[in-house]
Amino acid sequence: MRAVRKIVFLFVFFTAWQCARSQKVDSICFHLYTDSLKKGFYNYINIDGKTADGKWLPLSSKELDLIVFDPNLRFENNDLFIDSAYKKETVLVKAVLKSNPAIWKETTIYIRKRGFEEALKTNREILDEYGDPSRKSRRKNFTSSSRLPGISPGQYRSADVSTNQG
Repeated sequence: MRAVRKIVFLFVFFTAWQCARSQKVDSICFHLYTDSLKKGFYNYINIDGKTADGKWLPLSSKELDLIVFDPNLRFENNDLFIDSAYKKETVLVKAVLKSNPAIWKETTIYIRKRGFEEALKTNREILDEYGDPSRKSRRKNFTSSSRLPGISPGQYRSADVSTNQG
């Protein structure tokens, strides 16, 4: 009976050790959703950790210390806020693993240069553009008005489309 307990204990201990080892982050990597950051917005900085068994884990400010080297920038969790008055073209971001500060990664991210001056199209402009025969492709897609049940071609042009221009 005592030998069975030892075997069970060793099995449980080995399994727990293996699970703990496989969750240990060996390296970290930035996986950004965009090629540039925007001024005046919170920009999510996505950082993942690679475990010993090759799996990727998302990391947050709970597991990382996120550092920017400019006093005009600030992190709130994984969101980096860049003030609209920020003048530099890039931001240097450093991520340090809290559980093992020897594991860290630094990257330079560019700031979007072009603003958001271009006006968004109204519903009418989009519908008119959609109905323009010179812009139609030769292939019909699933959302073509002629393929939608109960809608005849050209019917959407006569619909009363309200535009919200506030």
